[in-house]
Amino acid sequence: MRPALQLLLLCHAGLFASVTPENVCERPPPQDGSELVGGQYFFEPGTQIILSCSQGYTPSGGSRKMVCKSDGKWTERTLKCIPKRCPAPDTPENGKVHYDNIVYKSNVTYSCNEGFILQGARSTECLHNGQWSNPPPECEPVTCGLPHIPPYAKIVYDRPFKGNITTFGFGGEYQCRPPMVLFGNKRVTCGADGFWTDPPECRLVLCPVPISIENGFLSFASQREYGYKERVRYGCPDPFVLDGPMDVECEETGHWSRTPVCRAPCTVDIKVGRILYKGQKIWIEDFKPNRVLHAEQIAVYCLNKERNCGYPATTQCFDGVLQTPKCYEEPSAETYKTNPNSLPSEINMCS
Repeated sequence: MRPALQLLLLCHAGLFASVTPENVCERPPPQDGSELVGGQYFFEPGTQIILSCSQGYTPSGGSRKMVCKSDGKWTERTLKCIPKRCPAPDTPENGKVHYDNIVYKSNVTYSCNEGFILQGARSTECLHNGQWSNPPPECEPVTCGLPHIPPYAKIVYDRPFKGNITTFGFGGEYQCRPPMVLFGNKRVTCGADGFWTDPPECRLVLCPVPISIENGFLSFASQREYGYKERVRYGCPDPFVLDGPMDVECEETGHWSRTPVCRAPCTVDIKVGRILYKGQKIWIEDFKPNRVLHAEQIAVYCLNKERNCGYPATTQCFDGVLQTPKCYEEPSAETYKTNPNSLPSEINMCS
């Protein structure tokens, strides 16, 4: 045997004689994102190794070094490795994003709001390179065809559109052509299930023959039933006054809207004195014709005895009734003829 080979074998023999299994360090396992690169599994005391952060982690402090001690244990591992962060995931329009964290190996899931369908991956994972495994999905609206239009009806849509495809939430309002009346849902929308809400029904509504009114007349009205939205017109001869609408319409309930009445004029029931009518002071004998129309006002003059001054007291005609204010005292015929300037209408007015 050659001398060099003999020397090498003796050195190896001496080495194995001094190292025992009890003081050999085993390969440190991966821990908290750090690991040893390489394939060696056993290390002699005094051996120094260099740790690295595992794939998907980055160093954040501490020492990369560890030394095998004489008792077969490693010095304290101080290398700190933290997982890489991915960018905050985008929330899809008309959808939601759900996650607890956005670091390596974290998962994000997506969902869509009612009426929208998810197009793309429902989940994504944060990869070791700080990127997401899948792009965010999109939430596409549910589509409907065109709504059913019942007989005698039409739809006024929310906005113009083209083609025969509509999307979730789009809608409009039904209208019936008079004299038909709408019964059911007035509004229609494309639903989350891809179907339109139930359409209404257009039914014929008729109002009875319009009634005649006392002291009044109907203009150009036939004695027949009238359909929804049809109108008739009422009037009153002079001096009666129409109280209420001139035009009366057949409503969707099958009844006429408010029917007017003809209100009668009033007569001023004093014999002597002055009245105030339409801003003018008039002696009652000059008030011709003695007539005040319904809802018009007049004033008679009353006396404030304590202050010896006059004041107008107003009263209003209502359907042929005009009540004289209680404060009014009709003067005697003698006073009226011989001393008219002493009447409440002629003396100083109370301030």
